Formats: sequence, structure tokens, C-alpha cells
Amino acid sequence: MISLDQLDALLRRMGHNLDADRLGRLLGYVSLLEKWNRVYNLTAIHEPERMLSHHLLDSLAVLPHITADRLLDVGSGGGLPGIPIAVARPQMRVTLIDASHKKCAFLQQAAIQLGLDNVEVVHGRVEAYRPAAPCAQIISRAFSDLGEFVRLTRHLLAPDGEWLAMKGLYPNEEIARLEGARVIRDARLSVPELDAERHLIVMGPLA
Repeated sequence: MISLDQLDALLRRMGHNLDADRLGRLLGYVSLLEKWNRVYNLTAIHEPERMLSHHLLDSLAVLPHITADRLLDVGSGGGLPGIPIAVARPQMRVTLIDASHKKCAFLQQAAIQLGLDNVEVVHGRVEAYRPAAPCAQIISRAFSDLGEFVRLTRHLLAPDGEWLAMKGLYPNEEIARLEGARVIRDARLSVPELDAERHLIVMGPLA
């Protein structure tokens, strides 16, 4: 596992300046993910070094686009991108929702062990989720199709809210098929130590 100084240097390359406490929690999260993954199969990546680049740094690449005080992470799985964002932004509330009981058990334990009071874990299907208030931003790293992401979460988004979809290659075909939403902007994300394309597609409701 890399040191705090090494992680700090990588994050500074991304424009993030986090204190030692948050850096330690981020490394602690990678350790928990690696430990639980041996039994619960949370991710296909098993090496901590690759978890760092492919999961942790990849998740934190979207930080400049997170502007709401509350964030919903749909299909959070092993807590990506929600837990790294919650560590980096302790002042914001992050809700993690997943249909898998074992994944939610991990998310709950990770939130406890990392001392993340700003994280809420919801076990269930997103289409059945009914929070007290609509969400200003909804993010997902796991949905394979933009249209399905929008369809299943439309009832959760505030009228002026945003869907944030993390993608690899630019999803031209998915955008061409998109209904019920419009692309507001997109961004190519740069992730240190990761030699692969990463894009963020930001969508909003139709006017």
C-alpha cells in the first residue's frame, strides 16, 4: 500500500488538497475494500494498488463537479464513488443505495470504521426508494446505460437537479438513444496511474 505522502502527491496532481486525517481514511477504505473483497466479491479488482487507481482516484476525479450539499450514489456496490467523495467532503451528506444485502453490510461497516457520520446506507432497489426530499445530484458509476439510469431515478431528482454518469469511453450511442433528459455538459476525466479513457456525462431534466 502506498504512503500518505504518495497519495497526497497523486491527489495534488488532480487538484485536491486533503488533510492527513482524510488521506488516512481514504487509505483505510482501500484496505477495507481489499479485505472484504476476499469473501464478498465486491469488485473484480483484487490488488490494492489497482484499487487505488481504478477505484479511489477514479472516484475522486469527479469532485470538481460535485456541487450539491447532498448526493445520492445509485448502485453504490463497494461504495464507489460515494465513500471516497464522503471522505473528501465531510460537510456534505452522501446516501449510498444498493440492492445487494452483502454490499450494504460492507458499506455500513465501512462507514462505521471510517467514522463517516455524513454517510447513510440504504438497502433496496432505487425505483422503490422514497427519500424525504428530492436530490440535487444523483451519481452512478455502475449503470451501463444512461437511459436506464434516468428512467429508474427520475422520481428522485429535484426539478433543477443533475444526473452524473461516470463512463469509460464516450457513450455516443447511449446519448443518441437518451429520452426524458438532456446532456448539460460532459467532461473528460484525468486519473493518475490509470491509462484508460474516463468521462463524466452530466444530464438534466427536459425543459
